[in-house]
Amino acid sequence: MGNQSNSLTSLALQKFKKNFWGVFSLGIIGCIGLISVFAYLFAPDSSKNANQMHLSIHSKSPGFEVQMLTIPSGIKTEQNFFLKLFFGKNNTNTEIPIQSFEVKGGVLTYVEYASDGLQGLEKQIELSQFPNSNYKNYLDNRSFFFGTDKYGRDYLSRILIGSRISFFIGFVAVFISLIVGLLMGSLAGYYGGKVDAFIMWIINITWSIPTLLLVIAITLALGKGFWQVFIAVGLTMWVEVARVVRGQIISAKEMQYVTAARALGYNDYRIITKHILPNIFGPLIVISAANFAAAILIESGLSFLGIGAQPPMASWGAMIKDHYNYIILGKPYLALIPGLCIMLLVMAFMLVGNALRDALDVKG
Repeated sequence: MGNQSNSLTSLALQKFKKNFWGVFSLGIIGCIGLISVFAYLFAPDSSKNANQMHLSIHSKSPGFEVQMLTIPSGIKTEQNFFLKLFFGKNNTNTEIPIQSFEVKGGVLTYVEYASDGLQGLEKQIELSQFPNSNYKNYLDNRSFFFGTDKYGRDYLSRILIGSRISFFIGFVAVFISLIVGLLMGSLAGYYGGKVDAFIMWIINITWSIPTLLLVIAITLALGKGFWQVFIAVGLTMWVEVARVVRGQIISAKEMQYVTAARALGYNDYRIITKHILPNIFGPLIVISAANFAAAILIESGLSFLGIGAQPPMASWGAMIKDHYNYIILGKPYLALIPGLCIMLLVMAFMLVGNALRDALDVKG
């Protein structure tokens, strides 16, 4: 079959392709990744953080429809296409859910939406407030496929935009953990002796502290915020990477190709980076997939505790925190939808990790 098919990479790829759940989960991760990057393109509410509130239609069930009147503010905001695509529109207009309206004598009379069979307030607005007095362009029937949250915001839009934090925290946390873990693990495994003893002492101390408690401590030290959580999670996950790298290097440094590299006079840096590390990428890929899942769960826990992403930024963990009491109030979907999204993404990463573990175990 040729040299390529006989290589370890080709064998691993062939094994991975045969694992249905691994390939299926990788597809789910790819779809969620695409949605998270272009969330504002898919979201019905493309305003920044999908934060358009309508308190009169709060906590509505999935599939809820209402007529929406948009009153232009007259304030012009300049945003280029890419800012709108990746960060949302700066919406200065006022959106009002209405029950009915009537136009008479240059005046638009509308009745605000009121639930539970109540009659809403009747208000008037001059048609001159609309560009060219064309009010029809500012009236539309709005559908809320996932309903609305307790502030009347479109829940589907919040779910789509909230996927960004859960998805990208995995990349940032794994990146940080790989940098720190590779450095510490390589030094400990290659040099041994006092260097190994000192680094293992740091690893054991870090390992003994509960992960969530350590993340909370780092987050409080750095301050509440979006990027602070990313850094805090990454700084707590390096110990697993370091232990794996250390163990692999201790085994690999006794191999003949390392002895040959030393005999040729290569320095330690080149031996570690060019010869040893490329041969231990298999276990690193597997542990990185597991760390992805762990990072998502930790971030969700932090947001639930109010330490993670701060309002009005959408986060699946924060959405559960805002609506967990609705489970006993007859609207459990408000907490279950983001919970199921977290479960789906974590399970996908775990299944991909299991598939990679089986595929890279070429001796089996």
